[in-house]
Amino acid sequence: MAALLSVRVFFSDLGHGLLAVSHSSLAVIGLAVLSTTFVIGGRADVRGALEERALDWLVARQEARTADSADTLETSDLLGPGDASAVDRATAVDPSELNRQQAVVAQWLARRYKVAPEPVGRLVQEAWSLGRRVGLEPTLILAIVAIESSFNPFAQSSVGAQGLMQVLTKVHDDKYVAFGGNHAAFDPLTNLRVGVQVLKDCIARAGSVEGGLRYYVGAANLASDGGYAFKVLAEQEFMQQLLHGRSVPVTARLPVPPVAPPDAPPAGGPMSPVSPAPGAGAHGNRVASLGY
Repeated sequence: MAALLSVRVFFSDLGHGLLAVSHSSLAVIGLAVLSTTFVIGGRADVRGALEERALDWLVARQEARTADSADTLETSDLLGPGDASAVDRATAVDPSELNRQQAVVAQWLARRYKVAPEPVGRLVQEAWSLGRRVGLEPTLILAIVAIESSFNPFAQSSVGAQGLMQVLTKVHDDKYVAFGGNHAAFDPLTNLRVGVQVLKDCIARAGSVEGGLRYYVGAANLASDGGYAFKVLAEQEFMQQLLHGRSVPVTARLPVPPVAPPDAPPAGGPMSPVSPAPGAGAHGNRVASLGY
């Protein structure tokens, strides 16, 4: 018991001693700070030197922060004139704004061709509008886009067919005048509108959709169009099935087109233009002289 009491007394004295030393140390530090303040306050040269060093340190810190921020690009640094309205120029629509038929087709095409549903939805919406105005099935327009460019608005063939519907821009440059010039071929909606105009003319010349597709691909005077019309109509049939409530896998393969006999006469008949030189297009069967 005596030993325990001694330990308590020892630690109590130790605590009081440390407390006294702490108080003394703080008093010494405070006194030193106070003395230094009085000395600096009384010495203008010392005070000026310290203020100059402090200012240099602050300037150095500011320059360092400025250099770090220069390496970080802000969105505002990337904007050009008029870019604040970029969303208004985007070819896209909220899928919820489509009607049921358009939404079904748009969703299927987006998954089939691995493209975003918003731009595809806008193209589907435009195809419906164009089809109603010119008297064409919107699914036919979309089928041509699918076969020609797989919904790539920047596609170009070796003979200069460009955009979604692979229109030969140089041949149909007059049709782009109203849209500001040939560069409008890479605007998805403009390309769609010009392509529909060309398609409508082709169908009128041929007298049928299938014949018009042969004109469109530039094979009206050839024995075979390489299966082009067959593939377009088969792709259209997939979409027609969707509109009738049937299920069509996005991986559905196009049927193999029938092979034309080697001695078959040109399918274009007497309306066919002068025989053009074949050239590879988006699918290897477009010719350079399309445009009649």
